[in-house]
Amino acid sequence: MTDAEVKSEAFLEAINSMLATGEIPGLIPKEDRDLYSLESKNVYMKEVGKKGEDPSLLALWKFFINRVKDCLHMVLCFSPVGEKFRQRSQTFPSLFSQCSIDYFLQWPEDALVAVSQKFLAGFEMDAKADVQEALQKHMGKCHDLVNETTEVYFQRMRRRVYVTPKSYLSFIDLYKDVYTAKYKGIDVEAQSIKIGLEKLREAAQGVEELKVELREQEKVLNAKNEEVDKLIKELEIKTRDAKDKADSVAIIAENCKAQAA
Repeated sequence: MTDAEVKSEAFLEAINSMLATGEIPGLIPKEDRDLYSLESKNVYMKEVGKKGEDPSLLALWKFFINRVKDCLHMVLCFSPVGEKFRQRSQTFPSLFSQCSIDYFLQWPEDALVAVSQKFLAGFEMDAKADVQEALQKHMGKCHDLVNETTEVYFQRMRRRVYVTPKSYLSFIDLYKDVYTAKYKGIDVEAQSIKIGLEKLREAAQGVEELKVELREQEKVLNAKNEEVDKLIKELEIKTRDAKDKADSVAIIAENCKAQAA
């Protein structure tokens, strides 16, 4: 449980009581306490009971609570930054006196690189091994540079900015999310380009087929044009002959009119 998940100080009061006494007051009703005590009798007789002993409910309940204290483990992750950490140490002493405290300080760059290697080892990337190795080292270096920058910020602005190992893990998760989203976006764009190229290829193939068909039509059209030219020439000759005959008929008609007159 992290301090960010503590929405109310009552949470810590319940945890403090659990660590101190093994139970939370008022959590278990009286009838359930007796039931739990009776159910733990067999275990009590196997581990600490004597032959022929008839333990009381109070003894069974104490055995049950001690067993809970021995078997139930809690992991509390608190940030030591600010006044709240000091206030909680005074208000809820069991959080500190009944726990084994481990202080996690700033990770060295080698440890940061090792963490990035572990979290990126099973992550599929479209990159060569040397590129992935350089990326893992780059992530560790980035986090280290951020820590150095926070010190510079404190020297200039006199304000603390804390970058924890959790921030580094969030940074790795964010990179994986962004990489996946961008890779999928590029994949979609590549698919669209592929479809577009396929359409262009189909269009080019259609144009070639139309060109072949057009050449065939041109041959037919040229043949028709030759036939039409030939017919026009024949018509011109027939028209000229008809005109000559018409002229002859006109002369004969004039002569006939003269003779009739």
